[in-house]
Amino acid sequence: MKVAMAYIHRYQLNGYNIVIDVHSGAVHLVDELTYGLLGYVQPPLNEECLSAAVKALKGKYPEEDIRSSFTELQELYEEGALFAPDEYERFAQYMVASPVKALCLHIAHDCNLRCKYCFASTGDFGGGRSLMDFATGKKAIDFLMERSQGRRNLEIDFFGGEPLMNFDVVKQIVAYAREKEKEFGKNIRFTITTNGMLLDDDKIDFINREMSNVVLSIDGRKEVNDRIRTRVDGSGCYDKIVPAFKKLVEKRGGDQYYVRGTFTKYNLDFAQDVLHLNELGFDQISVEPVVCDASLDYALTEAELPRVFEEYEHLADVMIQRKKSKTGFNFFHFMIDLEQGPCAVKRLRGCGCGNEYVAITPDGDIYPCHQFVGMEEWKMGSVYDGTFDLDKKAYFAKANVYQKEDCKDCWCKFYCSGGCNANNLQYAGDVLKSHKLACEMEKKRVECAIMIKAALADIEGV
Repeated sequence: MKVAMAYIHRYQLNGYNIVIDVHSGAVHLVDELTYGLLGYVQPPLNEECLSAAVKALKGKYPEEDIRSSFTELQELYEEGALFAPDEYERFAQYMVASPVKALCLHIAHDCNLRCKYCFASTGDFGGGRSLMDFATGKKAIDFLMERSQGRRNLEIDFFGGEPLMNFDVVKQIVAYAREKEKEFGKNIRFTITTNGMLLDDDKIDFINREMSNVVLSIDGRKEVNDRIRTRVDGSGCYDKIVPAFKKLVEKRGGDQYYVRGTFTKYNLDFAQDVLHLNELGFDQISVEPVVCDASLDYALTEAELPRVFEEYEHLADVMIQRKKSKTGFNFFHFMIDLEQGPCAVKRLRGCGCGNEYVAITPDGDIYPCHQFVGMEEWKMGSVYDGTFDLDKKAYFAKANVYQKEDCKDCWCKFYCSGGCNANNLQYAGDVLKSHKLACEMEKKRVECAIMIKAALADIEGV
């Protein structure tokens, strides 16, 4: 008898036997017998199920122990913490369009770097280099005020290209938005993503005063970063940006930020880049797998997955040791909340791309998110003529894990919420089809994250 994988996921890592109950979100640490027993039981946990399990495990464990373990599993089952039924699928049909709550403002379709893996065609998104003017920025803010309806808490991300190439307009837009949030009773959180090349004291002070979060782009070790993240003349940027990033974080005084890197086939030992960033003094770190055409020489393919998995496990082990010695740091992809978890809507459809969240270009065009920009067939409208494609908005509102064939029976569906819509489209050919490579890496990250929780619970005696 095989376990119904839509109900539980079990795996062994770092000496822990871990069982995830998919629909309740419960996580169980079990002994060897119980772990083995779970390979032969499925609901309903009745006498017939027990008899089959006893027969399968006969000679490996005493029957009395098998029955005792089965009784404990029955109790968890009756409590709804094991083999819990799916209470979410019935809500999928009610997923409707929501007010817009977040904008990605493409303040600059230009960049002073020429990163090889850049999905934005080195900053211009394939449409020519340009900067957003203040008039367009005002229109974007007005759009958000109107389309957010009753939402009070809103988010605006200044994105590029490189936003600091158009910093005067950033400041003008922030000032205008601050006026509008008072007028409309809103609360706006600003974020900016920067490569750091133009950071100076004035920009650092403004960012730390006005931005709720800041994303600092760097790939890790100097030789790794400078191989991919080059200036227009081909030289590296590491020596320029590291002092600026360190100054910004030091002056930020503990407010939200993270350094964000990308790993490729060139640095499959990317845990060393994470640790290097930590040694530089950064404790909020994200180093993510490159997503690109598989034919490129730095691309990650299925052939690299075993090595990538090995590196995630190594990084998890190091993080546990760092936590033990009180020198821990946060790694974005291992941050997981098992106490509360995401709300039902978040579990089903993820980031809100094309529905709650849209991107606006320097010309005022509206797209589902920053990664759709330049795909004319996905353009949703313009802040200049007041158009906004509500059919596309409704499409994205309904794009949930139960519409994605590969997702609906996957144990990881409520952790990844169906993955990135843009990556699914670009690399699987359809928003509703899964990008398999990204799926496999996400599953491994979730397994590592939960194992870390287990290990820390042991350390803390919980």
